[in-house]
Amino acid sequence: MTIRVLIADDQMMVREGFSVLLNATPDIEVVGEAVNGREAVDRVRELSPDVVLMDIRMPELNGIEATREIVASDTTAKVLVLTTFDLDEYVYQALRAGASGFLLKDASARQLADGVRVVASGEALLAPSVTKRLITEFSKLSGTPRPMQSAMTAYGDLTDRETEVLVLIAQGLSNAEIAERLVVAESTIKTHVSRVLVKLGLRDRTQAAVFAYEARLVTPG
Repeated sequence: MTIRVLIADDQMMVREGFSVLLNATPDIEVVGEAVNGREAVDRVRELSPDVVLMDIRMPELNGIEATREIVASDTTAKVLVLTTFDLDEYVYQALRAGASGFLLKDASARQLADGVRVVASGEALLAPSVTKRLITEFSKLSGTPRPMQSAMTAYGDLTDRETEVLVLIAQGLSNAEIAERLVVAESTIKTHVSRVLVKLGLRDRTQAAVFAYEARLVTPG
């Protein structure tokens, strides 16, 4: 199945370069472009892409607000943030807004294509070590981050096993590794992960990891 991609970036060279790279991949098709966040939101409604490559710093509506609107809308599109450097406060804000991960703009063609595939499959493209660094660094600047309020309200609804799975997600374990750790079937872990995300109202494993760190279920360090 072909993965449909929308590229949102105010730099024409970036849009054109990524379009060429992705369209050269058999299972990926660039279906549209946007030059700012507002246009990105509108194009998502029009084109229903599977993945949005979203620049953060754009005119009219920045990538963070555009991500928030897209995630809140009736769409299955996943947002993959583009940035020039990984330790970026705006990246952290975008992840909290619902982005499924981020890529550096100097990513290779293979990294770009693989990143799109990972996000399109419903997984999160973000190493736990990077999540830890983001949260640790920016909590130093602005004090202890406040956990996502809606998720914090629902946290008490998690079972002990679901809480245990949430912590292991934040520690970077895959479903297979969690299953091995808890000595259960991988399909059982997939069910637990789905229930955690639904109960907490979170979009994917990245948001689950951010929430776990901010709620101090896992201590950055």
